[in-house]
Amino acid sequence: MQINRLTQQIQFIIEIDQLKQIMRQTLLIDGSRRENSAEHSWHLAMMAMSLAEYAPDAVDIFHAIKMLLIHDLVEIDAGDTFCYDVQANQHKAQREAQAALRLFGLLPADQGEELHLLWGEFEAGETPTAKFAAALDRIQPLLHNQKNGGGTWRVNGITRNQVMKRVAPVEIGAPQLWPFVVQLIDDCVAAGYLQESPDLGVLS
Repeated sequence: MQINRLTQQIQFIIEIDQLKQIMRQTLLIDGSRRENSAEHSWHLAMMAMSLAEYAPDAVDIFHAIKMLLIHDLVEIDAGDTFCYDVQANQHKAQREAQAALRLFGLLPADQGEELHLLWGEFEAGETPTAKFAAALDRIQPLLHNQKNGGGTWRVNGITRNQVMKRVAPVEIGAPQLWPFVVQLIDDCVAAGYLQESPDLGVLS
């Protein structure tokens, strides 16, 4: 029985290696290439540790780190969906829910249930910890685009209003970081990295 459990765990560990091959839209800070989803998840976990002092009192940082490390595993099956692509986002939730069932189902039942619940909590975004984790998930691409001269924004003609809608969860999930986020966006507009024009719409 124990050997079978280990076999399942090893199978899962091997399977999630594929996350390193899922390329996101966001460019690395040096602009040399797009980041992959495994790099993104690691970066968010490090952000949670580094910015823990700005989390609301009810936030469990270790719980947030676990959430951030597994929240994008579903992209192994569902792929990364560009947040500003309205059509591609229409069936995103369904694709990712199916992926979660398969991937977490590879683990022993107790572990699979734990990770599935973590993933579901992040997606629902209702707990203080999930809201803080979601806030970091919105801030990280913002930092990349600011540091690489507009990156994804310039390629896709993204506007300030679109970005403001995208990062809105920061105001609730990490209110102490909200003034920093707004100032960063304003600085990006002033630098010409981000268009100041009518909103074209964005999905959260």
